[in-house]
Amino acid sequence: MLRRSAVARPLVDATGPDDDVWVVGGAVRDLLLGVTPRELDVVVTAPVDGLAQRLAPVVARHERFGTVEVEPSPGVRYDIARARRERYAAPGALPDVTPVDAIEVDLERRDVTINAMALRVRDGAFVAYPGAQQDLVTRTLRVLHPQSFEDDPTRVWRAARYAARLGGTVEPETAGWAADADPGTISGARHGAELRLALGEPDPAAVLTTVRRLNPRFLPEGFDPDPDGVAAALALLPRGGRRDLVRLAASCAGVSLPVLLPWLEALELTTAERTIVGAGSRPSTLAPLRTARTPAEIQRAAAGAPDEVVALAGGPNAERWFTTIRHVHLEITGHDLRAAGVPAGPELGRRLQRALDAKLNGELDPSVPVRQAELAAALTDDPLPIR
Repeated sequence: MLRRSAVARPLVDATGPDDDVWVVGGAVRDLLLGVTPRELDVVVTAPVDGLAQRLAPVVARHERFGTVEVEPSPGVRYDIARARRERYAAPGALPDVTPVDAIEVDLERRDVTINAMALRVRDGAFVAYPGAQQDLVTRTLRVLHPQSFEDDPTRVWRAARYAARLGGTVEPETAGWAADADPGTISGARHGAELRLALGEPDPAAVLTTVRRLNPRFLPEGFDPDPDGVAAALALLPRGGRRDLVRLAASCAGVSLPVLLPWLEALELTTAERTIVGAGSRPSTLAPLRTARTPAEIQRAAAGAPDEVVALAGGPNAERWFTTIRHVHLEITGHDLRAAGVPAGPELGRRLQRALDAKLNGELDPSVPVRQAELAAALTDDPLPIR
């Protein structure tokens, strides 16, 4: 199975006949499902550096856990870890690790049974936690022991991701333990990392819906996992826009600002990301664009706003902004107005905006060249009509 996988080829080539090297976790699950894994989690029952050096230069090292990351070829990444046992000093704490020599012991630290499977590289030997294969057949998400979510509450996020990705269900006893998990024992940054992964899934709404069903405390009050209007907003969003932030902002429309802003900061979203989510989730921010009556009013409402916020406003005005209005520019500049006697300062900007309004609303004199018509509109002292 591994030898037929292009992703695994560098690992197969670097593994000697006596090396105890295993592919574990999600990659094994995907291979059994006939899905090509995007990266490999590799476990060795010896120090990791020997195998890592035969594969490729190390691109990252995590001393606490004794793991390294290598990229043996473009687009291929391996996480290489020493087989280990984990112990949690306190709920939500990062684990203390102890090296072990048996893959079966290493599998006992996994999050769910369908990820507690391993394939030995040299001969294809298969080892699985009891019941793992049957759970994969039935798409059942089951943790390995009752303290799993207490040890690491982020496993609630992971169980939801796997359930959505596989079209599976969370086993009832596992769901009961998830409901008792305390999200407050892990940092906001770890929640933020899991939220980003959820938003990047093929079906984010399914992941977020499952998280809320398993344990509502993992999301703020008023959070809507599957809000109306997301599909329309995403359809409007130009290429390169942040689809994850569009969805997150829409989901947060029912979250009060005193709750939302500290939550976003705790998740360690960047300032720009918090601005998009905060503005895009507020009806008061979106209203001016939705109610604009003229192209000039659309331009004033949308100019300077992130694309994600404009897409969330939606409707014909947002579509006009993306398709035509945002591409309309003046041929004149402030230098032209200075040459015409307008003093430097705020007056320049006001007169340029006056000319742009006239151009957008079709109010320039069509009998003269465009630059001349723009200059005339900028220099007039008469208020322009609103159409």
